[in-house]
Amino acid sequence: MLKGSKVGLRARHEEDIPILRAELYDDVVNSARSEAGPWRPITPGSKDPRLVVDDKEQGHVPFSVVELDGGTLVGTATLWGIDNHNRSAHIGLGLLPSSRGKGYGTDVVAVLCHYGFVVRGLQRLQIETLSDNAAMLRSAESNGFVREGVLHSSAWVMGEFLDEVLLGLLVQDWKPDSKG
Repeated sequence: MLKGSKVGLRARHEEDIPILRAELYDDVVNSARSEAGPWRPITPGSKDPRLVVDDKEQGHVPFSVVELDGGTLVGTATLWGIDNHNRSAHIGLGLLPSSRGKGYGTDVVAVLCHYGFVVRGLQRLQIETLSDNAAMLRSAESNGFVREGVLHSSAWVMGEFLDEVLLGLLVQDWKPDSKG
């Protein structure tokens, strides 16, 4: 397990799946805001790749996020779009509604930076988030990510186009001791 100050990132366990399905993926608005495509229901027992991990997929590393105190599941974290040639990847995370506002997001981003830069030897990490996602913007910027641009009206979310913010962090600019 990878550990931060508040959370740990570990492999997905079978017992995580029903919780993630019910609290993250069955929430139409949250799912529509965090996925690249439209929401669709997930059939219980399906092998949906957002829930069931394919250990052979090298370009996508999903984690379950747990509290260090007690091991309670609090969400998901992902290093995705891993490009070993250009040594870059994207960061994504989703916290259960009861786990939001506790500083877990900032800690998850810090642990994913450690995983990407130290464990995987990457040069660049990137985050794309909706421009009104203040929590993710705060978590990213607290860990040294810099806003590199705005993708105007690039995300179709629940009947309207929203702007996305593109943030990046290079290994030489990363401060492992940053907040989180």
